[in-house]
Amino acid sequence: MAKIKRGDIKAKNIRQEMLNEMLRLSTNAFGLVAALSWNELIKELVRAYIEPIAGKSSGIISLFIYAVIVTALAVLVTYNLTKFVKKD
Repeated sequence: MAKIKRGDIKAKNIRQEMLNEMLRLSTNAFGLVAALSWNELIKELVRAYIEPIAGKSSGIISLFIYAVIVTALAVLVTYNLTKFVKKD
């Protein structure tokens, strides 16, 4: 049976930590890109469907509806993810 040297274990731990960090950072980056995409979609939906009803000068109303939609989505996603994590 070959002896494992202390330097080998340290190098393996550093490599594993780097891989874990790269995974975490890339996951966060893709999450940000997805959030920005949803942001643009919601803005377009408000522009396409709310502004024609409320009028072009309805900036505050459009922003309020946008904020409500984003908040509702954030609560819904957070609630469902929390339930999912607690199941495991």
